[in-house]
Amino acid sequence: MEELTFEQAFRQLEESVHGLEAGELSLGEALALFERGTQLAELCDRLLNEAELRVRQIVPESSGSLDAAPFDSWQRDTSQ
Repeated sequence: MEELTFEQAFRQLEESVHGLEAGELSLGEALALFERGTQLAELCDRLLNEAELRVRQIVPESSGSLDAAPFDSWQRDTSQ
């Protein structure tokens, strides 16, 4: 699969879902579209995970300096 941006992959995934929901495809066409949709969903998931790894929150340290904490630790802290 060619490397798409998240937006391109998500748009194509939406088109695949709409095509499958319409129900006007042969079995072979539906299977091919389902397989393509699965690949696109995996690509979207990978791209989101990569983006999440790059997101950091700057947090103060007890020493007064600043540090970059993983985004998910910030989510856990705010949900308490």
